[in-house]
Amino acid sequence: MNKTFKIYALIFIIIMVILALLEVNKKEVTDWRKNFDVDEKSPFGLFVFNHESKDLFKEKLKKVDVSAYEFYNQNKNKPVHNILVVESEIDMESWKKIMDQVSRGSDAMIIASQLPKPISDGIGYYDSQISFEDENYLKLTDKKYQGDFIHLDKFPSGRGFSYIKPGVEVLGKTVEKNNSDQVNFIKAKFGKGNFYVHCEPLFLTNYYLLKKGNVKYFQDVFSYLQDRDTLWFVESNTKESRFFMRFILSKPALKYAWWVFLGGLVLFIIFNAKRKQRVVPIIEPLRNTSAEFVKSIGNLYLQEGDFHDMMAKKAQYFLNKVRLDLLIDTQNLDEDFAKKLQLKTGKPVEMIAEAITLIKKGQDPYANVMKEDLVRMNKLLDEIIKI
Repeated sequence: MNKTFKIYALIFIIIMVILALLEVNKKEVTDWRKNFDVDEKSPFGLFVFNHESKDLFKEKLKKVDVSAYEFYNQNKNKPVHNILVVESEIDMESWKKIMDQVSRGSDAMIIASQLPKPISDGIGYYDSQISFEDENYLKLTDKKYQGDFIHLDKFPSGRGFSYIKPGVEVLGKTVEKNNSDQVNFIKAKFGKGNFYVHCEPLFLTNYYLLKKGNVKYFQDVFSYLQDRDTLWFVESNTKESRFFMRFILSKPALKYAWWVFLGGLVLFIIFNAKRKQRVVPIIEPLRNTSAEFVKSIGNLYLQEGDFHDMMAKKAQYFLNKVRLDLLIDTQNLDEDFAKKLQLKTGKPVEMIAEAITLIKKGQDPYANVMKEDLVRMNKLLDEIIKI
């Protein structure tokens, strides 16, 4: 494990610890969004209603997670029944299927703040914003239910009916302190069946169902439906996700851990995917083999026994060095040359004289040269000038 990886791992662990501490110490925030989701336990979810609906409809309630258009195409001979829609987006073709079923004798309970205009026109009403108050009361107009009401103290929608056609029966109203009562619950005859439309779905949410005294109003509203099979179309907002990560993403702690893991993985990939410089091979510099070459040549001369030639070359090389380094003329190897060489090198006169004698012997092609002469001259010349 290299040093860089250890640094990244340490940074990742520190981030995870910080996030864990923040998660432990953070205050839980209430989600007040109006989601109307049957699996949501937030204040405006339908978890409680979904749980209690089985008893309310006496085990005759069936949730349908496909569109009404698709369901009724597959069940064309469905006997008359009840239809339930709670704040759900439904396409026009599905609405046509629902209206067709109602015209044949089924009853539909529609609990939604707003419906498409062609549908509301067909049923027989216009809906609009009738209130902007922060709280109000919902009550039923039927004499046997006059004592039953519900107090909306959190975010009422303020929707109601600004117009209803003749023959439409009023079942409930919105009551406010400073305004006249406004209709919010109606019964409209449609063919052989009936539409029950309530434009304030908040009374079905967890927050209001769990408040003491509100269950009676809830039961009264659904008492208008006959005791028969009921289809609840929940396709648009409660169909269970089939995504394999749905459990992790549904839990805040697991969701944060998952995103941190992905972020750390991306950072790791980015830093490790950078182009790394390939290893540069170590190339040894070219060696100066001049000395080895000279030694090899010298050994060759020694093996051949040509001491005279070697003395001549050594003498020539020495005199060239004297001309270049000491700036002494070497044309005549006389007393004047010996004196100048002695002055500039500081060597004894006897050594200079012996060296000149051996140089002249090496230059003489007819001189008789021995190995000892070559060794002696080489030693003297190296002492005079280091070559």
